[in-house]
Amino acid sequence: MSQPGVKVKVGDYVLAVNGVPIDAGKDPWAAFQGMAGKTVTITVSEEPKLTDKARKVIVELLPTESDLRFRAWVEKNRAYVEKKSNGKVGYIHVPDTSIPGQNELVRQFYGQPSKEALIIDERWNGGGQVPTRFVELLNRPVANYWAMRYSKEPAPWPGDAHHGPKCMLINGLAGSGGDYFPYWFRKAGVGKLIGTRTWGGLVGISGNPNLIDGGIVTVPRFAFYETDGTWGVEGHGVEPDMEVVDDPALMVGGKDPQLDAAIDYMLEEVADHPFRIVPVPSFPDRSGMA
Repeated sequence: MSQPGVKVKVGDYVLAVNGVPIDAGKDPWAAFQGMAGKTVTITVSEEPKLTDKARKVIVELLPTESDLRFRAWVEKNRAYVEKKSNGKVGYIHVPDTSIPGQNELVRQFYGQPSKEALIIDERWNGGGQVPTRFVELLNRPVANYWAMRYSKEPAPWPGDAHHGPKCMLINGLAGSGGDYFPYWFRKAGVGKLIGTRTWGGLVGISGNPNLIDGGIVTVPRFAFYETDGTWGVEGHGVEPDMEVVDDPALMVGGKDPQLDAAIDYMLEEVADHPFRIVPVPSFPDRSGMA
């Protein structure tokens, strides 16, 4: 209802859909059954009955509310981290290592590069591609600084980077690319892993032909092994550096003990190992160098 021209606000009543009055004896969504993704006309009003104040509005229905629920959950966590850390720590959730996950990482990352620390949440990561480039974005070192003419603060470079401490949240429902993401995050030295061991399903199954009836057969195509010549991750997963079990008894009322542990750890890192900008040195005397 937030689209331009759609003048509907919280508290308005939906009275009819495509001219058919809402049946108050049925669930509210019954009137929208079978209309996912379609353009419909709804009749709305500030009053719970059809009067002269009722108006018709054309809207396009969403095919699913999962994206809205995901966005609301991410924003709730981000706001919680913001409040509990007094604005020092940022929060990013990466749902998979395919295109949607890459979009989410970039979208959320570039809104928080000024935070003193970052929590990367990859719990429930559904995998996809090999996410080395995800870690590259999070692990860009300072190449140099720029002394700015019109600013007292020097600028570290690259500018599209975050140089403070980071950690990653993991759990047993993150696998495939969701195994590799924390594996390389830690091995690249970006930060510690907090939570529980990942799923351990890193064997790749890409490139298999579909069947003529629309079904698929998945066949292992490539397997992961370590640089020392030993097998790793597959069948076991990636162990956390700090194990925090998501005990249901501790999650009453929407609490998240793993997220709380990550916030506490990041605040310790900000206090003990903050990123400090190297001050501008004295400017050189280049007189006579021409």
